Amino acid sequence: MKLLTFIRQGAPALGVKTERGVLDVSTAAAAAGREAPASVMEAISQGASAVAALADLAAAAPADSSAWLQEDALEFGPCVTEPKKIICVGLNYRKHAEETKAAIPEYPILFNKFHNTIAAHGQDIAIPRSTAMLDYEAELVIVIGKKTKYVSREQALGHVFGYCCVNDLSARDLQLRTPQWMLGKIGDGFSPIGPYLVTADEVGDPNNLSVQTFVNGEQRQNSNTSDMIFRCDEIVSYISQHLTLEPGDVILTGTPEGVVLGYPKEKRVYLKPGDVVTIEIEKLGSLTNRFVAEEA
Repeated sequence: MKLLTFIRQGAPALGVKTERGVLDVSTAAAAAGREAPASVMEAISQGASAVAALADLAAAAPADSSAWLQEDALEFGPCVTEPKKIICVGLNYRKHAEETKAAIPEYPILFNKFHNTIAAHGQDIAIPRSTAMLDYEAELVIVIGKKTKYVSREQALGHVFGYCCVNDLSARDLQLRTPQWMLGKIGDGFSPIGPYLVTADEVGDPNNLSVQTFVNGEQRQNSNTSDMIFRCDEIVSYISQHLTLEPGDVILTGTPEGVVLGYPKEKRVYLKPGDVVTIEIEKLGSLTNRFVAEEA
């Protein structure tokens, strides 16, 4: 199932993408006199029971119901609206580590982002005045569905609700000032996420998905999650040994080769106002954002 957030009268609302269109969950539930999760965060926390209820609601909605919406007319919100934690894995693709001349890590390199970085598909992203080196990073996101602590690698993916796309934007000049990367990762809107949150059953193996990035229509990244150094089950298990993961927490799993930083210096052209970046991950859809100058 593909869940999404859309903006209705200035507030986020839950939608389900189907072959018939996007189902406005609250409108459909009210018309049918049924209970249904009111938000994507409720759907994540309720897990399989919410997914089943949403599937039944979509199947029962009449074709002429006002609950069916046209996707191209929607304003999207972030597909996960209120993650308590945003945990990132750095240098997690072998070819990306090689292109940046970094050593292959022995353990997952972890850092964090904050809620201010969360943005939506279709949202304009302002390039901060503090950077001249804004880079794109296509990444698969793991969305946790159950409270998770000390989970084994064998059981880890059973704690995942679903997956989505993110552009882990990185201000390289700020990121590389010090050994700690955080400053280059925490700009406003630096984690556009979506367009859909796709349930784990629909995705299948998360380590066999194509990953691509296009800048103004030009392909820049073209890889597969099979190139991860630490696979998704290992990442979830490893993090859970050190802190408790909660439903709705998101884990950014690293980016493949093809980022601007990986080009020879004379060929590096960082993002500028007017650029349009699209992240495509197999089974998860296309996440597109336009970049603009920050207002004075």
